[in-house]
Amino acid sequence: MLVKLLLLATLFAVLSIAALYSYGRFAERSLGAPGTALPVATDATQLDRVLAPQLAQRPGQSGTALIDDNLEAFALRALSAREAGRSIDLQYYIWHNDVTGRLLVRELLRAADRGVRVRVLLDDINARGQDAAILALDSHPLIDVRIFNPSRNRDGIWWRAVEMALRAVSLNRRMHNKAWIVDGRVALVGGRNIGDEYFDAAEQVNFQDADLLLVGPAVQQTSDIFDRFWNSRAVLPIRALHTSKDAGAPELQAVRARLDALTGEVGASPYLRQLTDAGQLQAHLDGRLRLHWSAQVKVLSDPPEKAAPVAGLQRSEHWLMHSLLPLLTDAREEALLTSPYFVPGAALTQTLGEKAAAGVQVQVLTNSLAATDVALVHAGYARYRQALLGGGVALFELKTQHRKRISLMGSSRASLHTKAVVVDGQRGFVGSFNLDPRSAQLNTEMGVLFDDAALAADMRALFLHSTASDTSYRLFLDNGALRWSDATEQPAKVWTHDPESGFWRRLLVSVMRWLPIESQL
Repeated sequence: MLVKLLLLATLFAVLSIAALYSYGRFAERSLGAPGTALPVATDATQLDRVLAPQLAQRPGQSGTALIDDNLEAFALRALSAREAGRSIDLQYYIWHNDVTGRLLVRELLRAADRGVRVRVLLDDINARGQDAAILALDSHPLIDVRIFNPSRNRDGIWWRAVEMALRAVSLNRRMHNKAWIVDGRVALVGGRNIGDEYFDAAEQVNFQDADLLLVGPAVQQTSDIFDRFWNSRAVLPIRALHTSKDAGAPELQAVRARLDALTGEVGASPYLRQLTDAGQLQAHLDGRLRLHWSAQVKVLSDPPEKAAPVAGLQRSEHWLMHSLLPLLTDAREEALLTSPYFVPGAALTQTLGEKAAAGVQVQVLTNSLAATDVALVHAGYARYRQALLGGGVALFELKTQHRKRISLMGSSRASLHTKAVVVDGQRGFVGSFNLDPRSAQLNTEMGVLFDDAALAADMRALFLHSTASDTSYRLFLDNGALRWSDATEQPAKVWTHDPESGFWRRLLVSVMRWLPIESQL
């Protein structure tokens, strides 16, 4: 029996190596032509004319604004695309084919029709089911779509499953980056993907999330990251994955018709009205948003090479985690951590405990079991709760029923999706990076590292709001036993198990806690 298992394991290893080699040869032949961001000008586009004078008064400084309102986040993306005059470069982990996702595609297509060059880079995790529509968009002469780390088999569930098994060591590595760049003048970087749940349109759940709007040198940094991914060996044009299919004018016209039909849908009307009422992007920049100016703003990213099958053998000092760890270890008074998927591991648990022992107020906000959308990750986090609390770390878990603002679709459930760190009221990070092994070791991530008291104050205010008693549970130990406090009631209601979670969900998580899969979470 043992011999048979060894033979099977050897056969699988040989087939896996062959699959990786074959894919590598295919990818090498299929790489797209090199491309770079278009240069900015002083007054060639509306955004040039709005921003160039402001930037000239603040040489070397970047403007930042926290975008924590989901409707505002949608409006800024749509308005910037609507006012684009030169280029739109987009990089996303997920782009859903839902109401808000299609509305934003509609804006991209309209921009391309005006002569704007559009480049879209999508991770394959979401793109596989939308190849026909993506190919149709790609057929537009000014729209170019590429896919990060794609599977070669696009049709047929069985062949795709075989490829996923044989190439698991590489297909498990995803591009989690999120960036929206318009005319090389404005960028949005943070935790939001494109889809209804990120813009208050989902019926089941609405995410609390955060972006930073960027202007100035930070936009160029974002563009440089985009170009590095766009030209990497991990990225292939969508056309290269469908050499036998030729999408053209009829397919693109069909997509146009479906997108134009959105104007008559009930779900789209609040967003179309939001754009009508919002005015121009300039009004947001001049009045509705508070731009904080600082020379200490850096947009950072993992390298695209992190997705390579041999990434574990790479020198990882250039990975994003090595820029974030000093932010935590250098804390002197306060460290506020927000991570929807929080699996600290033994090392980070020890680090946070040491900071707390040194007098630093360490506080962590994550999802409760009832609020999370990934129970397996919660199981990975759950095994560290008592150790964190015992080490002096304050833990908060988001309630499900809280909504910072009333959802357009009336959803009663909220889930945390913000990824942020604020240290000592001065420095911080906002991006796609979760404090978990997947972000640290497997996925590519990006975000904004800043040193600016005004922006830190906005981030701190958001954290305090999200950890208030009507928003989150506070965890504590009672003679070593885990407890949850709900201070909205007097006296405070105390839970002895994960609040608002059924028996079977709690049992499932208890079982999953013992699975040896933490490195994949």
